[in-house]
Amino acid sequence: MTITDEDCLGETLAFNEQFEAAAANRPPREQTPDATVLARLRRNRLGGDTPPVRLPHGQDRVVAGGVGVRVFLPGQVDGVYLHLHGGGWAFGSADRQDERLWRLAVRARLAVVSVEYRLAPEHPFPAGPDDCEAAARWLVGHAAAEFGTGRLLIGGESAGAHLSVVTLLRLRDRHGITGAFRAANLLFGPYDLSMTPSQRSFGSRRLLSNTDTLRGSYELVTPGMGAERRRAAEISPLFADLTGLPPARMVVGTEDPLLDDSLFLSQRWQAAGAPVQLGVVAGAMHGFTLFPLTITEREQERQREFLANA
Repeated sequence: MTITDEDCLGETLAFNEQFEAAAANRPPREQTPDATVLARLRRNRLGGDTPPVRLPHGQDRVVAGGVGVRVFLPGQVDGVYLHLHGGGWAFGSADRQDERLWRLAVRARLAVVSVEYRLAPEHPFPAGPDDCEAAARWLVGHAAAEFGTGRLLIGGESAGAHLSVVTLLRLRDRHGITGAFRAANLLFGPYDLSMTPSQRSFGSRRLLSNTDTLRGSYELVTPGMGAERRRAAEISPLFADLTGLPPARMVVGTEDPLLDDSLFLSQRWQAAGAPVQLGVVAGAMHGFTLFPLTITEREQERQREFLANA
């Protein structure tokens, strides 16, 4: 394991400390919130009552018979990036990263298609994966006509990284589609919903994610399932056959409870025959790319280079 960005460790750890201090003044999140609490959490998630910045460059569309997507189309298009947002399968939306996705679209010369998949607990597993699969199949069949290129890429953050791998596996296993997506960009994803050692041992630190919040997210998206059921390959891709998947880039921080997930998946991915770029960021917590840090700027540039060159 090679750890990157150690020259930024002081800044990164100081931000973690500030984040924990601020979190200590907030009540702990309920593991299985009711509808009223969930609505409040969704309003306040990472930004208080400030609505997300919706850029005019984003186009809201409905594809594949009912799946919402938000499309960013730059002046030059050399490929299409299917983006799946994070948020523990219960939070987030396709319009909460307009500025980041538009910047990526322009700099990497990619049409970006971000999926508005259904959220738990109102729509538990497999609703979200179903929507992502449908959007991916639509792109396979329509990208050339819609965007002038059949060069497809896929990726996302956290739950979106999990959904990206699940989508690739569904395309292969249900439809015999391999090779359509040329690369996978996977940021700090959970790949074992029965919990890897780093998830179980992380404890209650009030960073963006910890052992308790992960358990709560898994209960929301797969209600009533025990650890054994959550180890099924269609739920936890760490246990899947990974042959036929594209080259991947996996990124995770050393202070992320999901550290083992990327370490373990990268080893199995490579053993299955596809190359992996693994980035382990010194001191970074879960979701670090959401915050104004030096490591965030570096990660965004690395992501752009990977997707532009894939």
